[in-house]
Amino acid sequence: MEKAESTIAQMRKGVLEMSVLAAINGNEAYASDILERLKHAQLIVVEGTLYPILTRLKNEGFLSYRWEESTSGPPRKYYSVTQAGHDFLNELQSGWNDMVSSVSMLLTINHSTEPTNI
Repeated sequence: MEKAESTIAQMRKGVLEMSVLAAINGNEAYASDILERLKHAQLIVVEGTLYPILTRLKNEGFLSYRWEESTSGPPRKYYSVTQAGHDFLNELQSGWNDMVSSVSMLLTINHSTEPTNI
């Protein structure tokens, strides 16, 4: 089971950028908002993982941000998805849907039949 857990962790890492963009898409968000949205979707991510992803997506032009003063501490950085980010998310979603469809097809093949030569 340890190998399965490791592989599942790697799969999660592979979709985190898409998940972060999806969590922000259409809803400007502060880092703790993003973490809460991911948690609600049962994707537990810690701040130490989130901030490098946000920085990378911002540097690639997929996110923008604005500062807002806070009454309970330092100013907060609110992120939003740029048009390039929307386009990127659409491409990722299309690729994800294709991959899920392909893997689902493989997982549902009746394995009791003899393999065919391709």
